[in-house]
Amino acid sequence: MRDAMTPVRVRFAPSPTGSLHVGGARTALFNWLLAKQTKGTFIIRVEDTDEARSTRESEKSILDDLKWMNMSWDEGPEIGGPHSPYRQSERKDIYKKFAEQLIADGHAFRCFCTDEELEQKRAVAEEAGVDAKYDGTWRDADPALVQQKLDQNEPYTVRFKVPRGKVVFIDDKVRGRVTWDVDASLGDFIIMRSNGMPVYNFCVSVDDADMQVTHVIRAEEHLSNTLRQMLILEALKFTPPVYAHCSLILGSDRSKLSKRHGATSVKQFSEQGFLPAAMMNYLANLGWNDGTDKEIYSPEELCAAFDLNRIVKSAAVFDMDKLKWVNAQHLRAYSIDDLKPIVLKALTGTDQPVVPMTILDESLSKPLHFDSFSRLATKIAQRDMEVTTDSLRLVGSCLQYDINTTLLSDEHVIEVLQSPSLPIVISTLIKDFDSQVLPQGMESNFPELWKTYMKSLGKQLGLKGKELFHPVRLSLTGRMSGPDVGDQLQLIALSEGLLHPSYKATLLKDRIELLRSFSITDSIAIASKSVSDRSTTVE
Repeated sequence: MRDAMTPVRVRFAPSPTGSLHVGGARTALFNWLLAKQTKGTFIIRVEDTDEARSTRESEKSILDDLKWMNMSWDEGPEIGGPHSPYRQSERKDIYKKFAEQLIADGHAFRCFCTDEELEQKRAVAEEAGVDAKYDGTWRDADPALVQQKLDQNEPYTVRFKVPRGKVVFIDDKVRGRVTWDVDASLGDFIIMRSNGMPVYNFCVSVDDADMQVTHVIRAEEHLSNTLRQMLILEALKFTPPVYAHCSLILGSDRSKLSKRHGATSVKQFSEQGFLPAAMMNYLANLGWNDGTDKEIYSPEELCAAFDLNRIVKSAAVFDMDKLKWVNAQHLRAYSIDDLKPIVLKALTGTDQPVVPMTILDESLSKPLHFDSFSRLATKIAQRDMEVTTDSLRLVGSCLQYDINTTLLSDEHVIEVLQSPSLPIVISTLIKDFDSQVLPQGMESNFPELWKTYMKSLGKQLGLKGKELFHPVRLSLTGRMSGPDVGDQLQLIALSEGLLHPSYKATLLKDRIELLRSFSITDSIAIASKSVSDRSTTVE
């Protein structure tokens, strides 16, 4: 048995017939982590023998997703390596050589049965109620008859000669000992089709041996393939790898994760605003733990902590809410400087951007207050964002003033509307704006000025706590909750000249104008009716 702490050679072998599913991404991750931890080799091998469905576009998409997750490979497509080529479609001569070796050593044979003959044999077996395994017609055929068929250019398949009375077992790192009675499990199986194309299990066995793969970490659905691969490796006199078959990832209803459960491909998650490190963190937690209560890991911590023996046997359930929580924790850990370009990209990369795409062009000169705006926007987004695309909503809502929506949707607004402090707060804010006592937001020391102003306002009106802060928040932001009011006012001021032409912010002066005509009585009536309507709907 190989020591898992010595340098390993592991492979991720995707079929380029679609996008990279989260299950495949987790498989790639477990292999990558083991390679990194042991200072081993992570190989990408493209299993594209299904020529009808495999495409280079799918291959590129899968490789791009792996790059997005920062899982670089040591050997494989684009970079090559000592065991090139790394696409099965380009390794046909290698498979042919090993098939001929098996025939020469008596472990395989040529079968000249036609499709019609095989179908007839299958029908007879089914009618007799027996397993429709290959009946061995050409297994021990007269060599002269075989040569005669070859001389006549008769088409043939190459079948592996399954040894009689053999028992095969593996000590799987996840599932424990798995044993197969070979006679009860399979008959002589095809390894090369009549058109010269190798069969999947033969390709995998040859490739794992030729590429000196030491550990095979893959999904449990491949467990049934292991018997054939073990027999082939033994016949070729290769040491089999250590196997670890991981359980499937299930949806919330505990069925196999599929598109009906929502996003399932890595590309979808990247587009929805998840971070590569968070995706890596969450996928590692699906079926693995280090024996502690720790849930948040950096990639470096995962590489140090990963242990093949800690992969659990039970299936993992994909939880979108938990993934968002993990992503939010990673976002909180970013510095403002590191998070700023991510937030700016989110603010520009939609059909209705807050700021124009050109703002990202480093060659263009920008207003002096651009950096202050982008840092403050990042601070505001970081407070509540779960995914990076939340930035658009979180920053955008601070630039808008929609008190009517609050009246219709937030039942707690009635308490503030009925507060005796609200009228005096509104009138004082209007007066202080007109006399320029209320800070405007563009001052270089605005945070200090705002703090001083609020302290003075509370003292002047004899208000403190929620009797002061709730009326001020509702009056100036139009909402009952959100980022610091001072941060929002400063963001509004700093946004001037930086917003996309189609995006209109509600400036402080416009908010004050709306307050001049604001009717508390009418607002209470609107909010009360909304609460009543919702209650009636629920009943």
